[in-house]
Amino acid sequence: MDQKQALELVKPHLTEGRYIHTVGVMETAIFLAEQYGEDRKKAETAAIFHDYAKYRDKNEMRELVKEKLECSDILDYSDELLHAPCGAYFVEHEIGITDQGILTAIASHTTGQPNMSLLEKIIFLADYIEPNRKMPGVEEVRELSKTNLDLAILKMLENTITFLVSKRQTLYPLTLETYNHFVRHTEGSFDK
Repeated sequence: MDQKQALELVKPHLTEGRYIHTVGVMETAIFLAEQYGEDRKKAETAAIFHDYAKYRDKNEMRELVKEKLECSDILDYSDELLHAPCGAYFVEHEIGITDQGILTAIASHTTGQPNMSLLEKIIFLADYIEPNRKMPGVEEVRELSKTNLDLAILKMLENTITFLVSKRQTLYPLTLETYNHFVRHTEGSFDK
């Protein structure tokens, strides 16, 4: 399916603002794919469908997690995390995308995970740095993304964890594992 068809499939599932975000993620993912040598079409597809389940009924997603997915611990954390693994399931079963790399990138785009593939890293980061995002620290992450993907992700994780802690929100353990992985395995410095 081409880009236009994919966007037409996802648009009815999103608000106008979320659709604009999705287009920004798509454009950013394509840029990062070209910059770091990932398949452009896979990055485009994963980005287009990354928020496919964002506005699905929360109870429907909780039931899906309980019955069919292997991430039941996610139910103890923010409902905002549900749309990623559920979205991957819905994209596979409703849209018919079966590429496991794309589905995994969708499933992990909110939490990350240690040892992410290049495609997962691109979608994880693109969701954070797309041009419509305005949160504190995003410009530094955008700059880092131009030269060091892993360092950009590490800074993004630091920003996200700091934000969640400042709001006294729970931290999903997989996100902490992801942060620890990047601390251990990332070369470089934030000093520019």
